[in-house]
Amino acid sequence: METVKTDKRVFIKYSTLGILGVVLGGGIVFSPYALRAENRLRPPGAVDEKKFLALCIKCGQCLQVCPYHSIKLADFGKGHGLGTPYIDADERGCYACSAVPCVLACPSGALDHHCEKPQDIKMGIAVLKFPNSCLAMTNTPIPKGYNSRMHKFTNSVVNRNELEVKLLEKFDSFEDKQCTLCADMCPVPNPLGAIAMVPDAGGGNRPEIYDGCIGCGACQEVCPTNTPSIVVKPRVTYEQFYTNKS
Repeated sequence: METVKTDKRVFIKYSTLGILGVVLGGGIVFSPYALRAENRLRPPGAVDEKKFLALCIKCGQCLQVCPYHSIKLADFGKGHGLGTPYIDADERGCYACSAVPCVLACPSGALDHHCEKPQDIKMGIAVLKFPNSCLAMTNTPIPKGYNSRMHKFTNSVVNRNELEVKLLEKFDSFEDKQCTLCADMCPVPNPLGAIAMVPDAGGGNRPEIYDGCIGCGACQEVCPTNTPSIVVKPRVTYEQFYTNKS
């Protein structure tokens, strides 16, 4: 009987140490990096970030129904939102589908079902972060081959569809022309209410952002400069950035 009790205590001791070792080794509990606040571009309809992280069940349904393959799932190196959906606008922005299928597919409420159409989407706000590199402002034509990155992305998609092919064809039509990509590729139903090219004091044109911008990230994706001149600030409203800007 004593031998049985001793063996049981030894088993519990080493089982506990083993679990603790896995936790510490993986940084699941104690890693400061894992507890870092999230600030990424979420899919359409995403609720407040803390609530989003609490509600998202990491099912990947939004990813499965996205026709443009815009949505990715965060891996462990992306912070404490492991498995949650996000959009990397450097790779592929959101193209504001009319039925917003990603929202319809969400079973948990992490994507608010009151977001029913593109005009309801509020992902962030576009900002001309690097005006000195903007081709439109310097009247520099769009270089040939600028769209090789888009081709690579589309060709890497296993189940690409007609919408992606048409999008790529539209990309291709801008080569060697004056740059208006961010305005012309804006997917909102009334793009002039979101972004327009206006004359700049330097002699070129520059993108101007309006309150119809939904922060989809398409402008960031299509910007032909090495580092996008225009970027999206996630979860920032037009009023916060432009109206209240000092």
